[in-house]
Amino acid sequence: MILYKVYLQIALGSLLVAIGINAFFVPQHFMDGGMIGIGLISHYWLDLKPGLTIVILSIPLYVLAFFLDKNLFFKSIHGLWLSSLLIDVLQPISQNIYLIPILAALAGGVFVGVGIGLMLLAEAATGGTDLLAQIIGKSTGWNVGIIIFFIDTLVLLAGFSLIGAYSFLHSLLAVSTVGFFTALLTHTKKRKGFSFR
Repeated sequence: MILYKVYLQIALGSLLVAIGINAFFVPQHFMDGGMIGIGLISHYWLDLKPGLTIVILSIPLYVLAFFLDKNLFFKSIHGLWLSSLLIDVLQPISQNIYLIPILAALAGGVFVGVGIGLMLLAEAATGGTDLLAQIIGKSTGWNVGIIIFFIDTLVLLAGFSLIGAYSFLHSLLAVSTVGFFTALLTHTKKRKGFSFR
C-alpha cells in the first residue's frame, strides 16, 4: 500500500474511533473493550483522560511488538498516538450529542468498528490489545477482528460493576457491533488475497 494512503487510512480510522467513543459511548457511559475500554473505565471511575491512559498502558505491548515485528510496531505506533490524541481532543463533543441508548450503541459500534478495521487494514492499532490481536492473528492465522472481540468482551465484563446492568447490555451490543464491522473489514482483506505481512 502506498505510504500516504496508509497514513490517510490511519488518520480516518483514528477520527472515526474518536467520534464513536466521544459522541456515542461516553454520553451513555457505555464501555468498549481492549485498551479503549480500560481507558473508559479510568475515565468513568477516576476522571482520567482515556487517551492518555491508553498510551501509558499500551507501552509494554508496544515494547513486545518492537522485538517481535518492527514493521508492525512502526505502523501501529502512529495509530496509537493519533487515536489516543483524538479521543482526548474530541472529548467535548460528548456534552453535545445524545441518542436513545440502542441507537447510540449501534452508531458508536459502527464508527469504532469501521475505524479499527481501517486501521488494521493499514497494519495499525489503537492500543496494545489490538496490537496483541494482530500478533496472535499473524502467528495463528485467526481472524484479528474475532480475537479483538474476545479481548473486548473480557474488558467489558471487568467494567460491569462500574456501569451497571443497563449500560452493560447496551455496551455488549456496541462491542458486538464493533467486532462485526472489524471482522467484516479484515475478512474482506484476507479474502481478496492480502496479508498482514
